[in-house]
Amino acid sequence: MQAKYITYQQTNSFSSVVLDYIGGKENLESFYKYSPTLQGFEKAIEDRKFSGDRNLLVDTLKRQYSQLNPSALVAQNINLLADDRTFTITTGHQLNIFTGPLYFIYKIVTAIKLAADLKKEYPAYNFVPVYWMATEDHDFEEINNVKVEDKRITWQTKVAGATGRINTKSITEALVAYKGYLGISENGHKLAQLVEKAYTGNQTLANATRELVDALFGAKGLVCTDADDAALKAQFSDIVYRDITEQNSFKLINESSEALEKAGYKPQVNPREINFFYMDEQLRERIVEENNEYKVLNTSISFSKETLKDEIAQHPERFSPNVVMRPVYQEVILPNLAYIGGGAEVTYWLQLKANFDFYGVFYPILMLRNSAQVVDERSSKKMESLGINSVSLFDTDEHLKNQWIRANVVDDLLTLEKEQQQIIAIFEQIKVNSYKVDKGLSLSAEAAKVRTLRLVTNLEKKLMRAEKRKHSTALQQIENLKDKLFPNGVLQERVLNIAPMYVLYGDDFIDSLFAAFQPLDYKFTILYA
Repeated sequence: MQAKYITYQQTNSFSSVVLDYIGGKENLESFYKYSPTLQGFEKAIEDRKFSGDRNLLVDTLKRQYSQLNPSALVAQNINLLADDRTFTITTGHQLNIFTGPLYFIYKIVTAIKLAADLKKEYPAYNFVPVYWMATEDHDFEEINNVKVEDKRITWQTKVAGATGRINTKSITEALVAYKGYLGISENGHKLAQLVEKAYTGNQTLANATRELVDALFGAKGLVCTDADDAALKAQFSDIVYRDITEQNSFKLINESSEALEKAGYKPQVNPREINFFYMDEQLRERIVEENNEYKVLNTSISFSKETLKDEIAQHPERFSPNVVMRPVYQEVILPNLAYIGGGAEVTYWLQLKANFDFYGVFYPILMLRNSAQVVDERSSKKMESLGINSVSLFDTDEHLKNQWIRANVVDDLLTLEKEQQQIIAIFEQIKVNSYKVDKGLSLSAEAAKVRTLRLVTNLEKKLMRAEKRKHSTALQQIENLKDKLFPNGVLQERVLNIAPMYVLYGDDFIDSLFAAFQPLDYKFTILYA
């Protein structure tokens, strides 16, 4: 595949806060600590003092991988985490079935590529790419479906509690449908085997996801981390108790959100008074404070301050952080240097720095993941015939159609600009003559000019519409091209699954991503087949 690059601004798909962050705008500097540059990494490496238990982390990961046969590089990377010179480069995502949208893949490739780039720059240190599995998330409806071209495949089952603990025995129907799409080609058959082995050979969604991700990226050394673990959470228990009883994150993040709004940006998340869930088998419910009691919603479970402290000490695994406290937990248990996220994640991480500072937890370098648009060979040829380039591809349908008409029809037939100038000149003379007769008549002349120009503008639009009808075939081709490359009118990566790409290109697709992505360049990638 051939890679071309455009700016994120040219895609018209990213928020101002994200564009300003990667652009280094001064008004955002107070919301993060290190710039997402090589200079920022150099400073972060100097400052990072990890106080977590490295040996516990290594032992936990080895236990989590005990049912797999990890690659030599994964095993090596896990062992390297015991070394004080080793840092993690982390990305995270929900446990979407069959990997979910393409940006799931792009996040992981960015993490692996960045870790490799940093090793070249700082050979005295080790950088381990990590996929943080959001096993404690309970939004099943967000992860139980996947889009392959124009078909959506859904895992139909009733579940409750953390998605990582869901039993995969009921996924058979969705799995059959997914394999049916993959077909019998060599590439499709290979992916079908990986998927079937992962989802039929494991009892939980967490284990199935780990196996599938390891099958795709284990050879690159990616380490999958499941933080739904009692021993890991024990390191976080003091912060859990303090934040539930003191509600510090609620105050601090709200203050940061207000500051972000004053800087001209819209916050992404809103903290709650208590930002933890109580979690047990088939249960993940919010904790709320009522009359000095800490109650678990929709249950009869409640705690006083004293019994809450005991419960956290004895069962730390039962306390699950929400979206604003999960990042703090991550940095407590991982020797992390950078977090890689999408646009929404970048925004809400900018709301969190004050909370990190309060608890004395390292705030990592915040990185925007790489994004890509894949253009198949047929679409590429269609772009060329329609005169659409890498930048104009991201224009609206209407703008592309108008541009095509102007490029393929004599301009004089479509624009009445010369006539409008003549009308203005005529009415200016009428205004002068009217003023000589009656000063008030010049106002009437001006109003008549405005009405006339409006009529001419409407006529010009009718000319354009008439010309479009004459060239409906070409304009329909523009619509079809945009529909194919931008499903549902949004970036391809936010909707489509890896399946159609893998069927067409096999491992070459992922290899092309590794070759093309440059995490520190902050350019949008377009891959032409």
